[in-house]
Amino acid sequence: MESLIHYTWRHRLFPLAPLATTEGLPVEVIDPGMENRNDGPDFFNAKVKIGGMLWVGNVEIHTTASDWYAHGHDTDKRYDSVVLHVAATVDRAVMRTDGTPIPQMELQVPEHIVKNYRELQAADHYPPCYRIIPDLSNLVVHSWMSSLLYERLDMRATQITARYDAHDKNWDDALFCTIARNFGFGTNGDAFEEWSRRIDFRAVDKHADNLLQVEAIFFGQAGLLDEATVPAYYHDALHTDTYFQTLKCEYTFLAHKFGMRPMEATMWRLLGMRPANFPHVRLAQLAQLYHERRISVSKLLAATDKAAIMELLRIETTPYWDTHYTFASTPSAPIKKRVTDNAVTLLLINSIAPFYYSYGLRKDAERYCEQAIALLEQLKAENNYIIRGWIDCGLLVKNAADSQALIQLKKQYCDRRDCLRCRIGYEYLKKVYGVEEK
Repeated sequence: MESLIHYTWRHRLFPLAPLATTEGLPVEVIDPGMENRNDGPDFFNAKVKIGGMLWVGNVEIHTTASDWYAHGHDTDKRYDSVVLHVAATVDRAVMRTDGTPIPQMELQVPEHIVKNYRELQAADHYPPCYRIIPDLSNLVVHSWMSSLLYERLDMRATQITARYDAHDKNWDDALFCTIARNFGFGTNGDAFEEWSRRIDFRAVDKHADNLLQVEAIFFGQAGLLDEATVPAYYHDALHTDTYFQTLKCEYTFLAHKFGMRPMEATMWRLLGMRPANFPHVRLAQLAQLYHERRISVSKLLAATDKAAIMELLRIETTPYWDTHYTFASTPSAPIKKRVTDNAVTLLLINSIAPFYYSYGLRKDAERYCEQAIALLEQLKAENNYIIRGWIDCGLLVKNAADSQALIQLKKQYCDRRDCLRCRIGYEYLKKVYGVEEK
């Protein structure tokens, strides 16, 4: 209930009757203030006229006035700056720490907002606000999706910066780790993140010219060279698998030399995955990528267009993997295990564009942030159930910038039922029930 009172106050969806304090003084809301999502009063720097006198200060909101005491505000000096206490029910007077009373106003949430909010919260289809989509103006859609895209890129930038800091402020390492995570393509993303933390890239650099040794480190640190991780019925085949035995021997030597400790192989998931996405194949591709030094910050910044970047990521594995998806498995019909164009596109969306943006923020170089947006606008929109849901509602999804914005909307708002912070949710309330902004 309190969140709805916040919403009603923030958007000034007040009843038509004049507002007044519990003492009968008229209240005019000039500015509801800036919402505070941290500790302290709910709204900062509000401007309200009480009894004809202008007050500038903070506003606190509760379901009942007695919550002021339940939350300890009467002994917290941060709340001495409150000039108006708003509650659905005023059941007692409230005081500052010095004992002076604070004006109070009862504010009821309009019935149609409550009804519509409950409808959104109870909806069992996605998106719950589908009815309003055809009526949204281009301005509303464009401004909200633009905000969502930047919000998503900011989140990704925070993750990339954390990798940069964790790897001794090395941008090349942060870039490779970012790409590695997205080689998990969702299912094994966390496993690849853990794996990348286990890689000592300076140790790998000493052996980067030897692909077999790079593979040994990559597979070994992934825990996939431990025979205990392979089904028992493959053990005989492992003993005669020259490639596996050579990798294991190399890793044993290199692990001792550099003090490496592998991750738990149980993190990797294979069940329900297409064989081409098995971690063994993806690790072999990453090893080739590292060995050929395809990816570096200098090469990425020097790439002039989308095609040049895509070419950097088009990689294939060594011949062993042409007939295998895991170690010692029954050889399959030969097929080159290339990173497909669809996979490369996803890497550009989820790795390269966020990296440009993160690098631009850290270097205070706006051109790289703009390059991130431009790259997403050149790429086709992702095709998944989230995007199809919005398209089915009538929303135009033109490119990857749009699809990334809608994924952000789904994960950070719809999944959390946080309709009150969503611009489309606001339009839903306003349009369906005819409530206009003041």
